[in-house]
Amino acid sequence: MQERLRTALPIVVAWPTPLPPFEGLRRLARLPMPILLESALPGGECGRYSWLSADPFATLRACGQELRWEYRGEQLRERGHSWLALRRFLTPMRQWPRPDLPPFPGGVAGVWSYELARQLERLPRAAHDDFALPELVVGFYDWVAVWDHASGQSWLISTGWPELQPDRRLQRAQKRLDQVLAWLEHAEPLPTDFAHPVQQADPDLRLAPQFPLPRLQGLSSNFTQDEYCRAVQRAIDYVHAGDCFQVNLAQRLLYPAKVSPLELYGRLRQINPAPLAGYFDAGEYVLVSASPELFLRLSPDGWVETRPIKGTRPRGHDPAEDERRRQELLASSKDRAENVMIVDLLRNDLGRVCRYGTVQVSAVCRLESYRTVHHLVSVVRGQLRPECDAFDLLQATFPGGSVTGAPKIRAMQIIAELEPTVRGPYCGCLGFVGFDGSAEWNILIRTCTVARGWIQLPVGGGIVADSQPELEYLETLHKAEGLLHALE
Repeated sequence: MQERLRTALPIVVAWPTPLPPFEGLRRLARLPMPILLESALPGGECGRYSWLSADPFATLRACGQELRWEYRGEQLRERGHSWLALRRFLTPMRQWPRPDLPPFPGGVAGVWSYELARQLERLPRAAHDDFALPELVVGFYDWVAVWDHASGQSWLISTGWPELQPDRRLQRAQKRLDQVLAWLEHAEPLPTDFAHPVQQADPDLRLAPQFPLPRLQGLSSNFTQDEYCRAVQRAIDYVHAGDCFQVNLAQRLLYPAKVSPLELYGRLRQINPAPLAGYFDAGEYVLVSASPELFLRLSPDGWVETRPIKGTRPRGHDPAEDERRRQELLASSKDRAENVMIVDLLRNDLGRVCRYGTVQVSAVCRLESYRTVHHLVSVVRGQLRPECDAFDLLQATFPGGSVTGAPKIRAMQIIAELEPTVRGPYCGCLGFVGFDGSAEWNILIRTCTVARGWIQLPVGGGIVADSQPELEYLETLHKAEGLLHALE
């Protein structure tokens, strides 16, 4: 078996005249479930690669214990644990990594929504689930286009999966490669306003209560400002009572869809470029993300990295004001305390699946600047135990501690009590597990979910003992600015 895996390598071709990633997405937007995991802000430690694929050979959707498969045109249903189902399906297609290639030569990719945590822990549910989106939507992609922004190289990789017989697998790999080249090089790119055209708001959708916001006509929130501040104060009371050290509290902004998801992504990547951006057409919804935060990265040789973000200031209007806000953030004991709490939580999470003694904090509260905000970022690394894989890693850490609070389970219980609607994809993750054992997920913040004629854009922040409710409310609006500019 191992010898077969060693010799069953994918077909790889250098792409001498590659399209930019977004242009490639425009050419694939007619296909089922296109996905772009893009570094729209190349450079730095998180911005090296972009990946693009579409037309998966299998899909899996999960709503609680109900699993819905589509495999080669057949639809199947079963009840079970989605984490186990993913591993079971992917394991026969594992292949040895090639050190000369980037991670993710194809594999499973998509969205793990926040509510999927209820499969891991006994947690209450928020009062309203008005959009009723699946908790997991993933595709199994047998080919991928990869851009290496550091070297300037690009590849097309075709694996031939799900064929298991070597000759048939080779034939499929070559056929798919020819097909992909035709799509990318000869297909007419879609106008950005065509793919997934603008939908009218679904008249049958019974929305949870929403309250107008003055920032943009038609924009609303599931909290009034007073209600959000009262919820923040309630979270502070829980901290003082010893229930938790920190709670991440979010409000959901809602806006009627007036642009297509593809156009929205095109705007967002220009207005608010991010190192872990993404576009995913899940069918029931389209996800558009400008996330700056790496949740997890697993290399084929077993090294894990996570980069929690805690601490935010808006960019200044001029260089002097911008520098003042940078220094204010660096000097903030509150923001540093929030960040260090989450670092400790993630060290503990990684310790559940990493080799003893390998979990190390390599950076604490490092300042990173983006188009609209400054952030404090820390870096935690460890080496996965040999008996564990990417799915063990994700189960041990999901959802990311930076978007829950600490301790995680109690913080999530408080979130379900205080937030009126489920989070959906927000605060879950977008990413992949490769056939080579690699994995990478972002944290779904700075993210829009387009469904049933509405654009959801939740924003939140960490609440600690010395939080001030009015300032916490304003921080959420600062975080929304890049998204709101893309809607204007």
